[in-house]
Amino acid sequence: MIAVLIILLAAATTNRPSGGDGAFIVVLGVAQDAGYPQAGCKKDCCAALWRDHWRRKHVSSLAIVDPQTHERWIIDATPDFRDQLRMLDEIEPPLGTPGLAGILLTHGHIGHYTGLMFIGHESIGAKDVPVYAMPRMQDFLTNHGPWDQLVRHGNIALRKIAADTPLKLNARLTVTPFLVPHREEYTEVVGFRIDGPNKSVVFIPDIDKWERWDRRIEDVIAEVNVAYLDGTFYADGELPDRNMSEIPHPFIAESMKRFESLPAEERAKVRFIHLNHTNAALQSESDASRTIKEAGFRVAEELERVAL
Repeated sequence: MIAVLIILLAAATTNRPSGGDGAFIVVLGVAQDAGYPQAGCKKDCCAALWRDHWRRKHVSSLAIVDPQTHERWIIDATPDFRDQLRMLDEIEPPLGTPGLAGILLTHGHIGHYTGLMFIGHESIGAKDVPVYAMPRMQDFLTNHGPWDQLVRHGNIALRKIAADTPLKLNARLTVTPFLVPHREEYTEVVGFRIDGPNKSVVFIPDIDKWERWDRRIEDVIAEVNVAYLDGTFYADGELPDRNMSEIPHPFIAESMKRFESLPAEERAKVRFIHLNHTNAALQSESDASRTIKEAGFRVAEELERVAL
C-alpha cells in the first residue's frame, strides 16, 4: 500500500500541468465497471495483479479541475471512489471534505454511481454534495434504497440535467450531457462534452454500437480536442463463455476500422477508456496496445491530463 501511495504522489507531482491556474481534465480510472483485476478472476489477465498492486487500474472516471477557483468535479462515482478522491486530493488539495463542487453521473450501471455510498453517513457523512443526474437517474436515486437515504439525510443534493442542455459549472467551464444508446434498464445513459476556455473534451465510456447512435461519432470527434471513447472490449470472442451480443459495446477493432480513413490529427484525438479486465489493451506491451498505437490512436492512462 505504501508503494502504491508513493507512485500516486509521484505521478501527481510530475503530471502537474504548466500554466499554473489553467483548468484541466485528469483521468482517475480507465477500467470497466468491475475494475482491474476483476473479482474472482484467476486467469492470466488478472493473476499477476493480485500480487503487483502497482499494475492495478481503477474504474473509468474523469475529474474536472479548476485551480483558479479550487473547484473539483468528478464524472461518475465509481466503486474506486475512495482511491480516486485521494488521487484528486494529491493533484488539487480540497477545500473541505470531500471538497467536490459536484459529481456528474453518466448512468445507473454499477461502475458509474455506486461510489456514492462513500458520501453517506457510514463514511464521509458529507452535506449537500451536488449530484448532477438525468431525470430517470435522479428518480432512481430518490426512490430506491439505499440511495434514497443519501437524499433524505442531505448527504447529496440532486441537480437535474437535461440532454443537449449546457450546464455552466463556473465562469469558464461548461458541461453538456447527450444521450447514447446503452442498456437503459434503470436510467438514461449519457456522455459528456466538457468545454473550457480553450479546448473541449468528450467522454463516452459506454455505448452499444456507433451505428446505433443517431449521431455520427466522427462529427463528435471533429468538434473536440480529445475524445475518450468506449473501449470495453478489444475484439469479438474476448469472452468465450458469454454471448457478447448481450453486452454490446463497439469493439476497439471495430472503432479503429471505422476511423481508419480519418486524418491522422483526428485519429490522434481518440483515447480508448473503460477497458474490461480481459482487454489486452490494458497491458502497454501487448500486441493490442501496439496495434492501437501504430494505427494512430491511444489508450487512456490514469493521471493523464488535458488542459482546457
